[in-house]
Amino acid sequence: MEALKTYATHHKVALHAVELDVQSETSAQAAVDQVIAAQGQLDVLIHNAGHMVFGPAEAFIPEQYAQLYDVNVIGTQRVNRAALPQLRKQGQGLVLWVGSSSHRGGTPPYLAPYFAAKAAMDALAVSYAGELARWGIETSIIVPGAFTKGTNHFAHSGRPADTKREQAYAQGAYAGFEQEVLDGLATCEPEDADVSTVAQAIVDIVGSPYGHRPFRVHVDPSSDGCEVVNAVADRIRAEFLRRIGLSDVLSPRLIPAPQESSHG
Repeated sequence: MEALKTYATHHKVALHAVELDVQSETSAQAAVDQVIAAQGQLDVLIHNAGHMVFGPAEAFIPEQYAQLYDVNVIGTQRVNRAALPQLRKQGQGLVLWVGSSSHRGGTPPYLAPYFAAKAAMDALAVSYAGELARWGIETSIIVPGAFTKGTNHFAHSGRPADTKREQAYAQGAYAGFEQEVLDGLATCEPEDADVSTVAQAIVDIVGSPYGHRPFRVHVDPSSDGCEVVNAVADRIRAEFLRRIGLSDVLSPRLIPAPQESSHG
């Protein structure tokens, strides 16, 4: 919060930070209410909260999986339930999800809990898209690839709680494997890969005209193949919705804003 306030002051921009904990329904509702009270409306809802873990899947205890899902998946539901009534009332708005190419691209081992949570989030985003279109609400999904530089994703990633099982891998058949994974990812990532391109993609989508925003935008300098798979999956989804007579939910329905009555 303080860093954002400092940035706004230093750069002289109208940036007002509002605290929101995606793991708290009360916090999510309070944040949304605060924005609506100040601005009178919501324009864009961005799901960007996420946390990564790194290590052998077996060594993470079930509670760690649950906690990761709580942040990366259930957190989006808390915020949606707080914000969507206002967007539906307006008859217009944008829900933008920041996902991960790991949900369908080539993926290395040792990131299973994070990949599983991101796959769940993408499935939720796709389902929501069809359920919000008739309310006039657009959906866009940003799909970043692996950026090993410029974020704290890997540096601050969580570790398995069951250290005994973690050591069984580290001292057994998978000795040195963690570094192999990191080195392998680094070799796929171009030297000029810049994570700020993800932020720019968000800016571009938000700035696009209503009704013309892309459903997906991939920002993957490592080219892990997710864009290829998603092109097929999204085409099949669209074809299926047309087959069952629901083609209208593939794009938002523009709902005219209610006009105030005038008395002469």
